[in-house]
Amino acid sequence: MAVQSPCELNRGLFWFRHDLRLHDNPALRSLADKVSTLSCIFIIDPAWFETNGYGLKAMGSHRYNFLMQSLADLDKHLRQKGQQLQILWGQPRDVIKELVHTHDIDAMGVTPHCGEYEQADETWLHEKYAHLSLFAAQSTTLYNQNALPFALDNMPSVYTPFRKKVENSISVEPAVSAPATLPDLYHLESHYSLPTLHAQARPLGGELAGIDHLNQYFSSDRPATYKETRNTMDKWNDSTRFSPWLANGALSARRVFAEVEQYEASVKENTSTYWIKFELLWREFFHWQAKFHRSAWFSFGGIQQSLPDTHHDPDTFKQWCQGETGYDIVDACMRQLNLTGYMSNRGRQLVASCFVHELAQDWRYGAAYFEQQLIDFDVASNWGNWLYLAGVGSDPRGHRQFNLESQADRYDADGQFRQTWLQR
Repeated sequence: MAVQSPCELNRGLFWFRHDLRLHDNPALRSLADKVSTLSCIFIIDPAWFETNGYGLKAMGSHRYNFLMQSLADLDKHLRQKGQQLQILWGQPRDVIKELVHTHDIDAMGVTPHCGEYEQADETWLHEKYAHLSLFAAQSTTLYNQNALPFALDNMPSVYTPFRKKVENSISVEPAVSAPATLPDLYHLESHYSLPTLHAQARPLGGELAGIDHLNQYFSSDRPATYKETRNTMDKWNDSTRFSPWLANGALSARRVFAEVEQYEASVKENTSTYWIKFELLWREFFHWQAKFHRSAWFSFGGIQQSLPDTHHDPDTFKQWCQGETGYDIVDACMRQLNLTGYMSNRGRQLVASCFVHELAQDWRYGAAYFEQQLIDFDVASNWGNWLYLAGVGSDPRGHRQFNLESQADRYDADGQFRQTWLQR
């Protein structure tokens, strides 16, 4: 049944980007309440698959497969409400211009995001289509920008002061529920056929799989031991593994945060449960930093504008990418990444430290390779962590170098992780 619009708005267009879910999607819900017909789109940008300035692609096969699974799941949920996801191909602004011109769009909805390109597109939408009703509601972060206890240009540049300020002064925004119904569909010409979901895939993309994983995790005793097990190199159950669904928005950070608090209230509250929130706040910190610093997030001198004493050597870079550096723990991690699209947080710190310090390479190439390979690539967290390790980000101690031998002895004491992946 169609939602009867209380306004004189007919055709709405919702542009999904990094919010591939129906739960906790206030921009979608607000738009759906105001229009009588609706089309939901996702735009695949051909630039994602073209060689960039680092000789890489923005999106590799692992993340692409996970994305397509997520889109298929989103389409399934939309169809249950009389809608569907229409997949379009092209430069996003060109696609939007054509749709607005051809289909007499009255209103648009989009979820704001911290990425430099995404921010530029949002500004373009507001300026180009000021005559449309635009619905933009934040849901990629824990807090809304207007609730932060500081202006972005005056936010703490180091994590701990940021964390203390937000923890002591504001509460996490509550996650909104999925809309009960959606307006009638008006059809566009979709350019893509979505894949069939196969439940045996792990991790499986999409909101349903993300929520199922969330529920299974908090139905277990694992949250109470997270801080002790989170640095395990290879075991699926030892970390939360929420990041793939958080990265493309199939799972809301606010919903995860609420589940932690529910677990603390009904099961157990300890250092480990707090540490899950602590890590979510790291994600939050990087998102607001990326939103403020924009292009500096990707510059060689980083947000410090202090040029590192490193360079780019194509042969060394290739050896690192292929897991052929001669540092066993690094090579095992890189081979795991290449075959699975995933690497533990501990592994990411070690391979980045090696790249910057032992190999003296330009950190941006490492960040760009992670962007290509990781299923859970997130522009704020990925580039923010690389900035941090390279000494040009938010780390107050500057360069952070790990002793690779002692780290391997500590986190892979029996050598099983290295043996497993170096044989592949």
